[in-house]
Amino acid sequence: MKPKKHVFVCTQGRPPGHPRGSCMQSGGQAVMQAFLNELGSRNAFDRFAVTACGCLGPCDGGPHVLVYPEGVLYQRVQPEDAGEIFDQHLEFDEPVARLQAAPAVW
Repeated sequence: MKPKKHVFVCTQGRPPGHPRGSCMQSGGQAVMQAFLNELGSRNAFDRFAVTACGCLGPCDGGPHVLVYPEGVLYQRVQPEDAGEIFDQHLEFDEPVARLQAAPAVW
């Protein structure tokens, strides 16, 4: 079944000291796990998809999360933000403004 929304969580890693940094170094794997936990606890597998992905482009400001079909990019997402994104954006189509990347970034 086609999901209502698809969440991509960047888990891209780079070598330590890389000038662009990476979402993995800033906690991308923990953010991914938080989204998977929310998906499971809500039994929302038929409505939403959560996928780990590689680089989404803007590496500073990670971890990044991208929600489609709207194409909303979130930055500096922490594990505790996953529930809010589910509650507000995935369930009620209202992006979480405080986490959205600036227009110049995305």
